[in-house]
Amino acid sequence: MISNYNLNVCIVILAAGKGKRMNNPSMAKVMATLDDKPLISHVLIEAKKLSPEKIILVVGHQKESVIEYVTSIGFDNITFVEQREQLGTGHAVNQAKPELVNFGGDVLILAGDVPLLSSGTLINFIENHKKNKSDVSVLSTIAPNPYGYGRIIRDVNGYFLKIVEEKDASDEERKVNEINSGIFLLKSNLLFESLNAVSNQNSQGEYYLTDIIEILKRKNARVYAFAGAEFDELQGINSPEDLKKVEEFYYFRKRNE
Repeated sequence: MISNYNLNVCIVILAAGKGKRMNNPSMAKVMATLDDKPLISHVLIEAKKLSPEKIILVVGHQKESVIEYVTSIGFDNITFVEQREQLGTGHAVNQAKPELVNFGGDVLILAGDVPLLSSGTLINFIENHKKNKSDVSVLSTIAPNPYGYGRIIRDVNGYFLKIVEEKDASDEERKVNEINSGIFLLKSNLLFESLNAVSNQNSQGEYYLTDIIEILKRKNARVYAFAGAEFDELQGINSPEDLKKVEEFYYFRKRNE
C-alpha cells in the first residue's frame, strides 16, 4: 500500500446540499448527526487520514453553520468555497477551480453525506488508480439491489465502457449490479477541462459530474472503474429513512471492530 505522503491528492468534498427530504429545511444536510457527530465530521476524519495537500469544502445551503462547525473542531488545511445556486454536482465541483489552479496532482471528489466510506477503501482506490496509470478512476461497488443507481457497464473483457443511469438503461443493463458511487479521482487539469464541456441540457437543467466520464472517454482517456468498496460504505443520506439505515450499518460495524 502507498504510504500517505506519496498520495499527492487534493480532496474536494461536496457539502452544499439542502436535503429537501430530511424534514429540516433550516439545517444543512451534512449537519445531520450520526453518533452525535455531524455527517461532515465523519467524512473529514477519514479524508484527513489521507494526508491530502488540501481539502476544499463546497458549501451552500446554511453554509455558516457548516463553516462554523468545521472551524470549531480544529481541522486545518481546509478551504471553503461557495456554490451559490444548486446547479448540480458538476457545477459544485467547478467552484473549487480557483483553489486548484496551481495544483498538478490528482483530485479526489467525495460527498459530504456519505459518512461510512473509510480511508482504507480510499487509499486502495488511489493505489489502484496509480498502478493502472489511469487518467480517471471511478469507485464502484456491487449492490444487492441496484435499482435506482447508475450502472457500471463493462465490455466482455471486463474493461470499463460507461456509466448508464437507471432511466436510460436497457433491460440488459438494468441487470448489472455494479453501481457508480459518485467518488472520482483524476488530474486537476483533466477535471476542469472536462467540466467546461459539461452541458445542462437535461431534464433537471443541471451540470452532472458523471458527464465528465463520457467526455473523457471520447478523448481516449484511460478510465477505470474500481469495485473496491463495500455497498454499506457508500450509502448516501437523502432522507430520515436513509439516516436510520446508515445508523444500523454504523453501529453494526462498531460492535464488530
